[in-house]
Amino acid sequence: MADTLIQYRTEVAACQDLYLKKAKDYGTSWRVLRPISIVDQLYIKAWRIRQIQENGEQRIQDTVESEFIGIVNYGIIALIQAALPVDSDTEMQYEDAAKWYMIKAKEIEDLMLQKNHDYGEAWRDMSQQSFVDLILVKLLRIKQILANNGQTIVSEGMDANFTDIVNYSIFALIKLHE
Repeated sequence: MADTLIQYRTEVAACQDLYLKKAKDYGTSWRVLRPISIVDQLYIKAWRIRQIQENGEQRIQDTVESEFIGIVNYGIIALIQAALPVDSDTEMQYEDAAKWYMIKAKEIEDLMLQKNHDYGEAWRDMSQQSFVDLILVKLLRIKQILANNGQTIVSEGMDANFTDIVNYSIFALIKLHE
């Protein structure tokens, strides 16, 4: 488990590094995104990975790794957006953007540790294809929750699905680097 935590934190740090660099370049322009727009952005990235897996070739230089990093970062952005009041400013200070990323990344890590304990690191035996398929399922679930005005009867809400998407992507990154 110690190796998992080191690997996990290494991947999150790489994702956070890119997030922070983009925050310097673009500010927090992502603050204007509504939940469905973030879901669609995630869907595009996951679907591209699936197409590369299916076709065995890619024509755009962006790597599968970079798409998983994008999924991690947009997933965390979705969780940040959900935590902020609807009427908050669309521009966020760099320091606040960094702080929010760390808060959400820590919450996601805490859940990973709990689930990883109970599931016994089953993700290590999963394929990259399964990670992508599960991400796509979670995105379709979120779309349905949005269509239901954010309400569920017995199912997990959007935050739980975004958290799982981030963790699946981090697991995929760990496996890519092993």
